[in-house]
Amino acid sequence: METLRETPWDKRNFNINTYEVLDYSETTLQKTDNLEGHFTLKVNPLESPELLLKHGFYYMDTLIEPVCQRENLNIFYKEGTSISKDYDPDEILQIANEAFMHGRFHRDFHIPDNLADLRYANWVNDLIKNDSIFALKDHGRTVGFYAYDQDKVLLLGITQEYRKKGLAKTFTSQGCQKQFTFGYDQLRTSISAANVASLNLFQALGFKLSKTIDVYHKMNGPGV
Repeated sequence: METLRETPWDKRNFNINTYEVLDYSETTLQKTDNLEGHFTLKVNPLESPELLLKHGFYYMDTLIEPVCQRENLNIFYKEGTSISKDYDPDEILQIANEAFMHGRFHRDFHIPDNLADLRYANWVNDLIKNDSIFALKDHGRTVGFYAYDQDKVLLLGITQEYRKKGLAKTFTSQGCQKQFTFGYDQLRTSISAANVASLNLFQALGFKLSKTIDVYHKMNGPGV
């Protein structure tokens, strides 16, 4: 069974070896002691953290995973709003550069903020190339984006000027509605427990909380 998986999508940002730990056991955690790089491990919150702390892991975040059945989705409308596949990629990347300042890599004291920003920018660029982005438009102007992967809602970014104007529910519900037309009966997402605004947003759309996962990081060897 694969117990450590390299994550090249993170290595390109941090210029160090990066791994996802797939097995929470003494044997696997010992392997991380002998490798240089950055490690991510997701565990059930009910698991004892004793082994993690013993091997140098530190708590990073708790992720809550809401799900929504097609019939339970609440749709919100606001005049002049729409979503579209017709957009300028540079506009989307500009919004991405300012939209994500509180992700778990931003909170990781081993990762400089500029590299955490780069990770999000590269992720959004990948999603653009994979045609997994809807532009969010207000009266024809691109003011944000909605990113997805199959049945998962990944990211919502809105430019600073248009935040706190009651658009998030409208745009997210339109994105979910379109995603359901691809044939899925259920959508899912993942939200930091610290992001109360997003939790409230998805609950308003009809998502129900399903499970939680604790995320731990570890840096072994020279930093970035």
